[in-house]
Amino acid sequence: MLLKEIAEKLELQLRGPGDVLINGLAGLESAGPDELSFLSNPRYVTRLRDSKAGAVILSPEAPEVSMPSLVSENPYLSFARAVELFYLPPQAVRGIHPTAWIADSAQIGGECSVGAHVTIGDGAVIGERAVIYPNVTIYPGAVIGDDFIAHSNSVVREYCLIGNRVILQNGAVIGADGFGFAPRADKSYYKIVQSGIVVLEDDVEIGANSCVDRSTFGESRIGKGTKLDNLVQIGHGATVGEHNVLAAQTGVAGSVKMGSYNVLAGQVGIAGHITIGDGSIFTAQTGVARSVKDNSVLSGTPEMDSGLWKKNYLLMHKFPEVNKVVKKLVKEVEELKKSEEKG
Repeated sequence: MLLKEIAEKLELQLRGPGDVLINGLAGLESAGPDELSFLSNPRYVTRLRDSKAGAVILSPEAPEVSMPSLVSENPYLSFARAVELFYLPPQAVRGIHPTAWIADSAQIGGECSVGAHVTIGDGAVIGERAVIYPNVTIYPGAVIGDDFIAHSNSVVREYCLIGNRVILQNGAVIGADGFGFAPRADKSYYKIVQSGIVVLEDDVEIGANSCVDRSTFGESRIGKGTKLDNLVQIGHGATVGEHNVLAAQTGVAGSVKMGSYNVLAGQVGIAGHITIGDGSIFTAQTGVARSVKDNSVLSGTPEMDSGLWKKNYLLMHKFPEVNKVVKKLVKEVEELKKSEEKG
């Protein structure tokens, strides 16, 4: 595809010749003369100078470059849209595979694709244009909106409610029992029936092998547009607001109330029964044990302001040297005391 054609499709300003042939996309360091790349972070501008890319997507503030470029207010988003011009995923075949089992009382909308060995239980309702890949299980009473995509081996448990344009990656489980057990006198545990449901609002995506547990009663809820990475755990009765992103191996304990527009990096842990505000950032492996105000930037375990955490981290590397100095001073003080006692 010619660069000028890409510019037209993405509605971006073209700088330089538009007759450059682009056959794919790649990062700045690996892109070749027939590939399109992007620069969104000014810290990587040095990579731009050394890049062999045929063209690059830049912000209006980026320095001028010798290679042809496309100007975007959001280079990363434009690059994401450009990927769609070059990658065509396999198209699902509309219809129901003969090995799928669908209960007589289930309702499935038009133009759906139901793959091999799919099971859809009694009273389940699925909207228009769903794509359900092989070995997916939809339990009885689940209600699912339009344009649903469920990849192989994902599960939607009984009575869960799922909005429009929701995507479940492979192995995602929606509505498994929450971790609820009552201790007995003999120190064994009695399982508490998890009678609640899970609600996924519109445009939610759940990563591979991630779990959103059903609540003891009431609901666990994931808000509109929120994205869960792989291996994320959402505990029972938790509420995660709109347009949050939770990276891999993050765990949110039960009954957490999380606001919107938060960013949780990998392996973040959120303790139960606390409140998280809006617009906060949690760096990797942050352990959060108390409620968090809006627009916080936190690191470490237990959590603290990221600026303070960085200072403490730098000081930690000086501890051996400081320890030597302290030991030397203690020794000098002890010697001074002995000298005074003799004198």
